[in-house]
Amino acid sequence: MKANELRKAFLDFFESKQHNIVASAPMVVKNDPTLMFTNAGMNQFKDYFLGNSVPKSTRVTDSQKCLRVSGKHNDLEEVGHDTYHHTMFEMLGNWSFGDYFKQEAIDWAWEFLVDELGIDKERLYASVFEGSDDDGLKLDTEAQDLWLKYLPGNRVLNGSKKDNFWEMGDTGPCGPCSEVHVDIRSDEDRAKISGASLVNQDHPLVIEIWNLVFIQYNRKANGQLEALPNKHVDTGMGFERLAMVTQGKQSNYDTDVFQPLLQKIAALSEKKYGQNEQNDIAMRVIADHLRAVSFSIADGQLPSNNKAGYVIRRILRRAVRYAYTFLGANEPFIHLLVPTLVESMGNAFPELAKQQDIISKVILEEEQSFLRTLANGIKILDNIIAETKKAGKKNVSGDKSFVLYDTFGFPADLTDLILRENGLEFDHNGFTAEMAKQKERSRAVGSLQTDDWVVLEEAEAGEFTGYDQTEDEIKILRYRKISVKKKEMYQLVFSKTPFYAESGGQVGDTGYIEANGEKTTITDTKKENKLTVHFCTKLPSKPEATFKAVVNVQNRMDTENNHSATHLLHHALRNVLGTHVEQKGSYVDSERLRFDFSHFQKLTDEEIAEVEKSVNAQIRKNHTISEKRAVAMSEAEAMGAIAFFGEKYGDKVRVVKFGDSVELCGGTHVAATGQIGMFKITSEAAIASGIRRIEAITATKSEAYVNEFVEQAKEIKSLLKSSGSPIKAIRKLIEAHDVLNKQLGVFRKEKAAMLAQTLMHSAKEINGIQVICAKVVAQDAGEVKELAYKLGKMANNMFVVLGADLAGKANLTVLISEQLVANKGLNAGAIIREIAKEIQGGGGGQAFVAQAGGKKPEGIQNALDKAYKLINTHPVS
Repeated sequence: MKANELRKAFLDFFESKQHNIVASAPMVVKNDPTLMFTNAGMNQFKDYFLGNSVPKSTRVTDSQKCLRVSGKHNDLEEVGHDTYHHTMFEMLGNWSFGDYFKQEAIDWAWEFLVDELGIDKERLYASVFEGSDDDGLKLDTEAQDLWLKYLPGNRVLNGSKKDNFWEMGDTGPCGPCSEVHVDIRSDEDRAKISGASLVNQDHPLVIEIWNLVFIQYNRKANGQLEALPNKHVDTGMGFERLAMVTQGKQSNYDTDVFQPLLQKIAALSEKKYGQNEQNDIAMRVIADHLRAVSFSIADGQLPSNNKAGYVIRRILRRAVRYAYTFLGANEPFIHLLVPTLVESMGNAFPELAKQQDIISKVILEEEQSFLRTLANGIKILDNIIAETKKAGKKNVSGDKSFVLYDTFGFPADLTDLILRENGLEFDHNGFTAEMAKQKERSRAVGSLQTDDWVVLEEAEAGEFTGYDQTEDEIKILRYRKISVKKKEMYQLVFSKTPFYAESGGQVGDTGYIEANGEKTTITDTKKENKLTVHFCTKLPSKPEATFKAVVNVQNRMDTENNHSATHLLHHALRNVLGTHVEQKGSYVDSERLRFDFSHFQKLTDEEIAEVEKSVNAQIRKNHTISEKRAVAMSEAEAMGAIAFFGEKYGDKVRVVKFGDSVELCGGTHVAATGQIGMFKITSEAAIASGIRRIEAITATKSEAYVNEFVEQAKEIKSLLKSSGSPIKAIRKLIEAHDVLNKQLGVFRKEKAAMLAQTLMHSAKEINGIQVICAKVVAQDAGEVKELAYKLGKMANNMFVVLGADLAGKANLTVLISEQLVANKGLNAGAIIREIAKEIQGGGGGQAFVAQAGGKKPEGIQNALDKAYKLINTHPVS
């Protein structure tokens, strides 16, 4: 069965069991501070398990794209080296939210695997939770008895807490699980060793394919378990592993999930897959990592230097490094694999096909950049190797390797390889110690600790009322204490809220809640999954009271101005540049707006002016907002609504319309565009291949920006004493300045020539060397160096040391004729380092010329005297 057929068979099977098929959530997580990426199928359903919201359907099924590259779920180093670990993978799942439980989950798992797919039941094993004394839990006999209907006792195995008790995190919903394992070894191997002894022993051919999790407890912050009011089922089956089993292969990479990519890589690298283990590993790494990077970009995450973007950049660079080292790829080629991936998976995940051009261009740019990094890193490493050998050492310290890795992005394993090729050792312990220090620093910066929720009222969190009002009467339903960077804060959940929670690029509202004359400041509002949490530095003295919630109106209005302006900007860009323009990210707060969009060249001044003109025209038309809430997606699309990049929309969406601008958006907006006042672009630049960024301001900020330029123009006119056009006056000044500069240049050359002659007459001959050590007057270090070069051309045995006070900073220049460098063993770089101590500075350069700067100009004469003494005592050769 082909991979696409297999995925469809799974979804069709559970649809026949009254499950609602839902789309995969984006792989890049938004509105969940505990995750950067979706790493399990249950992530998009966390709120249902936590009781934060009620599911529309109690039975769902899906194929979720997942990424595991950080935290406890980190398979990165195993990828490519074995047959079944991946960074990006699909998780097939079926879910019950308070509906069916263990019996149906186990019965349907058996029915699908054996009856539908025809997997040999003699190769299947099931494990059940053996219990835990620490938690006071006993053997899961219910699951055990259900499996014994299908399997003999010797293939229903007891599993430890580590393997058979699933937990969302340190706290939260959890429960026992049953894993289904399959033994795909040959009959001969199965006869020698029982598969039961290899379950959960990391055997590549005795593998877990399906985990049936029975969520029935809640883990509290103190470690205790409490029974949940509703029991849930959460299952996850590795799609790639299932394809391997059903297609009769012994490696995920031999299935049609990966083979098209591997064959394309082989063709591009002119190597054959299956003939060389190192090459094969490299090809598998590239195929896997291409999928992870492509899906991440399609979901709105571009490579960058922080957070999720850094993880994606690291994955892509790892692929480039394997291509470079093992496949001899000195030129970018990974971007050429994107069409093959789209052809294979584009039907199941249409976002891949839609974003294909952007994915290819971003990967190409990253490849080019990292290949340059590799070339530069090798040069730096060559110097380290030379220094190490010169010092007679065999080991390169771990801190040097770590700087190469951390500062320059040079892979540690490549450093290790090159060092070994040069007969040197890589300091693994030192490198690991430096890495641990960095991780500890990162943890200290981003540490977040949370206590259990204190529940005041058992009720579902209410609606957001802030579209219609900025004040409301609310109750606190629950609160908890948190610690961020060792700073104590509180999170509050309200019965309803006028505070907008940060989402879709719009920052969260601030304000206060008040009861009985006591005000509690709300410093931020965020979403945690689907729950709106309000941050404050102290808890109200009577949290059970009824409060008035008040939004900071001015802050909200300024933010709305900027948010609505992004919609008008998007529309204007599509009109001016073309409909290929799509939003790729945004950020709006009370100060400014930032808008990222697809476009493949820098905007001209005329295009920027045209975009500004268009936006301001729409502002002056004072379009009133036309808003439709809870509209079916099909109806919104029929209205021409534009969806935002990387967002997952539900069955019902909100449509925001200003004139001809129609977009899906959950943010808050102005009542009419006239409120925006004025729109001004402050910058336009590239942030990635094919992606541009515009930053702009509105309302009073743009007014102040324009007024500042007006005041500057007035001051310029005043300084020029011109009643006419200041531009003409400035042009005249520039022309006069150019004439004077030319004249000054001629004068300086004549002065330098005269000074050179004067200095030459003062030269002293020491051991056949013409020595000049003098303090000179100059405008800058370049002028001093130019004078030294003039002197150097006057004879082939010159030793020149010049000192200058450059606006309170000391400068030293040493020039030695190349003949002296070769015959007398003199070195300008060594001499400058020695004499620069007198000016409390440092510098360097080549053997024949070097410069240094320092903060002690009064030491210049001492430096000159020291240089004279050095040459006077230099041995005659």
